[in-house]
Amino acid sequence: MPRVAISVDMMDTGIDVLELVNLVFAKPVYSYTKFWQMIGRGTRLLESTKMKPWCAEKDVFLILDCWDNFEYFKLNPKGKELKAQIPIPVKLFGLRLDKIERAKEIGESAIVSNEIIKLRKQIESLPQNSIVIMEAKNDLQRLDDENFWMLLTSEKLEFLRSVVKPLMRTISGEDFKAMRFEKDVVEISLVGLTDENEKLGTLKEGLVEKISELPLSVNIVAKERDLIMESQTNKFWSTISEDKYDLLIERLSPLMKFIDSRITPLGPAKFDLTDITTKKEFIEFGPQNESVSIAKYREMVEEKVKELTTTNPILQKIQHGKPITEEEATELANELHDENPHITIDLLRRVYNHRKAQFIQFIRHILGIEILESFPETVAKSFDTFIQNHSYLTGRQLQFLDLLKSYILDKGELHKRNLIESPFTMIHPEGIRGVFSPQEINEIIVLTEKLLAA
Repeated sequence: MPRVAISVDMMDTGIDVLELVNLVFAKPVYSYTKFWQMIGRGTRLLESTKMKPWCAEKDVFLILDCWDNFEYFKLNPKGKELKAQIPIPVKLFGLRLDKIERAKEIGESAIVSNEIIKLRKQIESLPQNSIVIMEAKNDLQRLDDENFWMLLTSEKLEFLRSVVKPLMRTISGEDFKAMRFEKDVVEISLVGLTDENEKLGTLKEGLVEKISELPLSVNIVAKERDLIMESQTNKFWSTISEDKYDLLIERLSPLMKFIDSRITPLGPAKFDLTDITTKKEFIEFGPQNESVSIAKYREMVEEKVKELTTTNPILQKIQHGKPITEEEATELANELHDENPHITIDLLRRVYNHRKAQFIQFIRHILGIEILESFPETVAKSFDTFIQNHSYLTGRQLQFLDLLKSYILDKGELHKRNLIESPFTMIHPEGIRGVFSPQEINEIIVLTEKLLAA
């Protein structure tokens, strides 16, 4: 005990663990379909014939949502579908096909022949015992014929791209750090066959930076010191060739696994870490008083504003520092409300903790044009400045100001009569009159009025 099943994109569908009674969301889920499929894993009933001593019955299951997924789908009922990640072997195979096509266009037959050899080597690494490869066996037999490789026509390249390339995702047990480096080198060599000089420069800088991270303190890496140092010079890249690209792949790709490597200390490592505890504040909205965390609401609003900035002319004016009219501000507020009815000025004031700010101020804050301090921050700074300007204040006077600050933050309002009432009479029976001079009282009243009018 405990018995734990850990999965990455497998427990959403197709697999049942009937004994599952605790479902933990350990990462954000953006697909609505996948979200409910994962919840469905907990609804699988435990049949009487399959009960275990440690799980004799199952009539409930618990969801531990570590990433606010339920809140996300309250604000985004349809969710969003993420693009599937393309495995490194698939990317590498595709780049080699692109390079062959480009080399054929510019008449570089030597490059075509060289890349064909590497393509065939990658095909040979396919796991023959994989069910996917077994099912594609008839298609792959076509590649055994030497005549297939003699002249790669457009039809053959399309076959390699549509049929063989997807099979590369079955490759496992490889040094993927080495393969990623190889992929980067092939991509640079491909761009080098075009006129995209800016892209070539960017890719080259990234590769040089990666090479510079190789730890020369490791003996096996130090053996390639000369090549490592040379490949970081302009001279090396000004005379770059296919032979040099192959040299980088052959000698440096196996060393990529040493980047960020750490020597494991002898014995177990001991850490004395203090838990960080935070309080999650919620807001309610909608006719059914649904609630989400303030952080999640802010994230939703900021994403929506930044998304609309690419198409909305009013937002674009604000982004470029141009003034807008009250009519435009109202139009923008209505459009945001139409996009998401939960975006209102009242909710914005609550989540950004600023009771007086106008709608446009929130927009400018989200776009990074101006910093909108929260009400507590503004109050704290104002009182700090007042105290600095009155460095002679006594301990009782400082105690009174601290109580006054807390009162303003708690009530959000203050009348002159309040200053001679409880809780201020706890400092002195006459309240503020027994602690400060008439001149100081006037300054404090000006300070509070300015804060509450902001």
